[in-house]
Amino acid sequence: MRKTFILSFLVILCQLLFTTTTPLQNLTAPARGQWALLHKSIGLVSLHMQLLYNDRVVIFDRTDFGKSNLSLGGGRCRNNQNDTVIKYDCTAHSAEYNVLANRIRPLMVQTDVWCSSGAVSPNGILIQTGGYNDGDRVVRVFRPCRECDWKEISLGLKVRRWYATNHILPNGRIIIIGGRRQFNYEFYPKSTPSDKVFSLQFLAQTNVQKVENNLYPFVHLNVDGHLFIFANNRAILLDYLKNVVVRQYPEIPGGDPRSYPSTGSSVLLPLKDSNEAEVLICGGAPNGSFQQALYHGKFHGALNTCGRIRITDKSPKWYVERMPFARVMGDMILLPNGHVLIINGASAGTAGWELGRNPVLHPVLYRPGNIIRPQIVHPGITYGPRFEILQPSTIPRLYHSTAILLRDGRVLVGGSNPHTYYNFTNVLFPTELSLEAFSPPYLESQSSRFRPVILSPTSQARLKYGQRIIMRFRITAALLKGELVSVTMIAPSFATHSFSMNQRLLVLGQGVPVKLVPTLYKIQVTMPKSGCLAPSGYYMLFVVNQDIPSEGIWIHIQ
Repeated sequence: MRKTFILSFLVILCQLLFTTTTPLQNLTAPARGQWALLHKSIGLVSLHMQLLYNDRVVIFDRTDFGKSNLSLGGGRCRNNQNDTVIKYDCTAHSAEYNVLANRIRPLMVQTDVWCSSGAVSPNGILIQTGGYNDGDRVVRVFRPCRECDWKEISLGLKVRRWYATNHILPNGRIIIIGGRRQFNYEFYPKSTPSDKVFSLQFLAQTNVQKVENNLYPFVHLNVDGHLFIFANNRAILLDYLKNVVVRQYPEIPGGDPRSYPSTGSSVLLPLKDSNEAEVLICGGAPNGSFQQALYHGKFHGALNTCGRIRITDKSPKWYVERMPFARVMGDMILLPNGHVLIINGASAGTAGWELGRNPVLHPVLYRPGNIIRPQIVHPGITYGPRFEILQPSTIPRLYHSTAILLRDGRVLVGGSNPHTYYNFTNVLFPTELSLEAFSPPYLESQSSRFRPVILSPTSQARLKYGQRIIMRFRITAALLKGELVSVTMIAPSFATHSFSMNQRLLVLGQGVPVKLVPTLYKIQVTMPKSGCLAPSGYYMLFVVNQDIPSEGIWIHIQ
């Protein structure tokens, strides 16, 4: 009898300890992180964003929104008789944001860049592809320089690309995958004029008639050089050179779609080992949500789960965790300390014109390395101290919003336009032209004593694969004996429609640094060994102490 009572008591105790779905944080303490409004209006919607190695962010929306609130200036006007809305336009639909000076410079695009994709080439040039109408086969090139502007290559693509995904490859070329009614992929630049389009039946198989739910597929370069491609609710591993699917992954638990328009988000978690890779996919909308919102005005609650899978395992399995909030159209940003910031979006509806409801104003921090405890009430679902609710914004960021990491550790946030045109009045969520910066908790003032300052190498250093480098850095608060620091590098991403293309973080090393003089230290790390781990190009390099990163420096690896 006594044993039975004790056993029952232990079971109840375990349930009380392990079945809460509330994030394990002090809910009475003020949420961490800070918001700053950089510009009340930059004149256009931050629908697409890309950070370049000169600390400038290229931003653009679409040419057929109508006239923007940013003049091209200098007597420049766009004269395009193919445009569906305005054929003679002296306003800008692209801009360059100077991060250090907090200034906007108007740029000029000729053809429609709506819902396009992009990647940065190994030499740091932004290659942007596709769009809508007269822009759907155009390749646009932007070189980072003080007065540079867009150059356009008509018919640079073999087929139309609208809602496609790009990824830089180990050989330096860019692969462009999918798009509306395009169940195939192609490469840029072309190796020969006859370079063909390669069929990818996986995209046809994941396409839902009249809904799709497989646009802007999540694409990540695996450590073996193959591509992990997730669309709708499942994924494959593609040998793109042989056009062979080498692995099919199990369907994400629950079977609900995570791809546009049931838009979730995805990141390749920090790479710490050359033989292991994990993918995290969060949010989305339940099956049928798009049709219910579009045809019946019913806005179902978004998904509140994340699926995590080690894609290099012999028998990979999904592990599911609950987020503090349901979220659709959220963005996921890799931070320099290896944490993931989940930001923007709504808790009901889907992507698409006027189809999102209930903005989620709180960002959430996800710590991939934290140990989780199993949940007893719902087998197969896990939770734990990985999530933290952060300080909310006051500005809803729904359809057509974006977020990217800056070199100083802040996250640039902009956009939101759930309307066919610019619309600022008499609507539930007006077109949003503002630009904000979110400072994660590691940028709080009390962390400044522990923040490393990199002294060498210097910014713009050119490094080689497998090269060993000595990093020298300063920390005001002396490190304790045996205290570890780590070195990370992050590829700047092309962000649009809740997915940051080419986003990648590598942990180059972790160890006890050598003390040179008080507050001055050094640590040796080794650069990645191949382009399969880190495609050639520009990266931001950080030193991290107690989860507090330094300001990054730019490096180039080849």
